[in-house]
Amino acid sequence: MSLGIAIVGYGKMGRIVARLAPEHGCEVVRTLSSEENANAQALTPESLKGADVAIEFTTPNAARQNLRRLIELGIPTVVGTTGWHDHVAEIRRLAESGKAGVVWGPNFSVGLHHFRQTVAEAARRFAREDSYGAWAWEIHHIGKKDSPSGTLLALTEDMVRSGYTRHVSLSANRAGAVPGTHEIGFDSAEDTITIRHTARSREGFGRGALRAARWLIGKKGFFEFREIADELL
Repeated sequence: MSLGIAIVGYGKMGRIVARLAPEHGCEVVRTLSSEENANAQALTPESLKGADVAIEFTTPNAARQNLRRLIELGIPTVVGTTGWHDHVAEIRRLAESGKAGVVWGPNFSVGLHHFRQTVAEAARRFAREDSYGAWAWEIHHIGKKDSPSGTLLALTEDMVRSGYTRHVSLSANRAGAVPGTHEIGFDSAEDTITIRHTARSREGFGRGALRAARWLIGKKGFFEFREIADELL
């Protein structure tokens, strides 16, 4: 059965989602650019007619308003926008009110999901080795708004959850058209261990978002992609 998709934010990621949608049994029934949807004004029952789920890739400032409106309308939403971390608790409360489910992820790449698990295990091990310091570094394209990215912050949170509570030195670069590279390292006087994930294109993000959209149908509440990714594989 074809799934009706509304794409909120028709930039680079929105266009990739639209192109890949048929491969995942999805039909794009509406696209909304940021220009026509200022202050979430274009999100109406009429504009979203036929949409079973929305996929939102916009900007940090727009995401909060879009999500509040989509939840109010009862539209399940997959959101890949980053940089609005301070409002996650608010959106979680709204989603858990029961009107519509939300899947949020700083990065929908399945490969990145496995990378996060690898980083978490490394952090668990090096947490016991006091002689090792740690760093987290990334580079993204010049147009990326948040720095450090939601993905890099999520990686450091994974490290803390795994027991690595010492300082982690964060750094971020923005240049050119790089889709995204993330690196975690551990260093001592004896040796250096480096773990790196490099995205070759944004298609992996789009495929992960579409798979999450199909998973979300019929579910209520707020979910992080890291929590459900294994169910999508």
